[in-house]
Amino acid sequence: MARALMLQGTGSDVGKSVLTAGLCRAFVRRGLTVRPFKPQNMSNNAAVADDGDGGGGEIGRAQWLQAMACGVPASVHMNPVLLKPNSDTGSQVVLRGRALETTEARRYWGTRGALLAPVIESFERLKGEADIVVVEGAGSAAEANLRQGDIANMGFAVPTGTPVVLVGDINRGGVIASLVGTREVLDPTDRAMVAGFIVNLFRGDPTLFDDGLAMIVERTGWPSFGVVPFLPVVKALPAEDAVVLEQGPTDEEGRVVVAVPMISRIANFDDLDPLRADPAFDVRFCLPGTALPGDAALVVLPGTKSTLSDLRFLKAQGWDIDLRAHVRRGGRVLGLCGGYQMLGTWVRDPDGLEGPPGEEEGLGLLDVETVIEPTKTVRNAVCRSAMLDANAYGYEIHAGRTTGAGLARTFLERDGDVIAVVSSDGLVVGSYLHGMLGDDMFRDRYLRFAGLCGTSGLIFNEQVKTALDALADALERHLDVDALLEAAR
Repeated sequence: MARALMLQGTGSDVGKSVLTAGLCRAFVRRGLTVRPFKPQNMSNNAAVADDGDGGGGEIGRAQWLQAMACGVPASVHMNPVLLKPNSDTGSQVVLRGRALETTEARRYWGTRGALLAPVIESFERLKGEADIVVVEGAGSAAEANLRQGDIANMGFAVPTGTPVVLVGDINRGGVIASLVGTREVLDPTDRAMVAGFIVNLFRGDPTLFDDGLAMIVERTGWPSFGVVPFLPVVKALPAEDAVVLEQGPTDEEGRVVVAVPMISRIANFDDLDPLRADPAFDVRFCLPGTALPGDAALVVLPGTKSTLSDLRFLKAQGWDIDLRAHVRRGGRVLGLCGGYQMLGTWVRDPDGLEGPPGEEEGLGLLDVETVIEPTKTVRNAVCRSAMLDANAYGYEIHAGRTTGAGLARTFLERDGDVIAVVSSDGLVVGSYLHGMLGDDMFRDRYLRFAGLCGTSGLIFNEQVKTALDALADALERHLDVDALLEAAR
């Protein structure tokens, strides 16, 4: 029977996803067969696993990266419950890769306990394939008010007997209080599941925190597995949470400016990672209330979980005016998935599948219109661009049927289906294919088509794999990996 170990956090965004990926890689390099697992994830950054019903299913992008760290294909069982927020209080619930329902948070929190059985079933399935399963919790283990019906943290760890390692973020301050405080709010049964803790994101001389570590050990009775420093290599890995995008422009001279409006329900923003990884580009995620930079050579409208409301949000920021001025200056535009839908003449959601029913006039830069429909396309795809004489590898996740005269100007097609179109002047491209910029040959040809030039010889996926190895090296140096394996059961 495979062993398992679970990383839970004292809060959100403490580095659980990255540490899980790094430990997966470290264990694989020790000769173990490893699988990642996250019972419940909340993210609009999704990937496609090919073992879903109908051939493709959605999982969190972090679990896709963790599967890469393990050297195995992604599976819907690695993230059996995925919540995709489409409003401040509601989310689409994805169960084992397929949309189950759209529900309000209060109702979901009251009924989620019913999903524990399929979650554990998926977990046991992965255990049957592996020597060890590395499990990632969600949010904070200290949310005692949400403990009843929990399936993401202790509500999963206790019934499965999975030991827990608590992760605290020292970079934001208060790590002693967060770890000691977490112990205090856990009930005795939950507290007994904790095998120790990790302090993450330390800057400076770690010996200066020796007294702090001793204090945590004394007050909790939990051993320390180590202190992980702030690791620059993490920037080369796809991020799961949009908070990392709110860091402002770099303003480095000589780089090609790519502007990305930060719409409210931004999804699959890792589509931009290949450009962010290229030193030739300065990718700027523009915060609400700020203008799109006038010196941008390319504006990318990213995906969204709620096209209609984000189209209205975009207009409310005045970004539609900035975008039209950009095109008048001869600037290029790339719309991806929901961004593609916004570029058309109309977006209609008559059944309220992504929010309240309604319709909104689009940006009018492509001669197409979109109706949001219940049938959702979820698949990995290989598309062909006759215009660029190149294939593009990526994936589709969208609920919308796009029609119109603009489909005659095909930019990408798959088995006769139009996946991307281009405007008559060649300045604007809209595409349903996520991940296409991660395809090195296609990215190079698209950039040349757009009059831009990236760094020659950049192989994006190899950069990610190199970063995973560097992360595993760092964790071997700074954590007691032997003790972590010993703690797993």
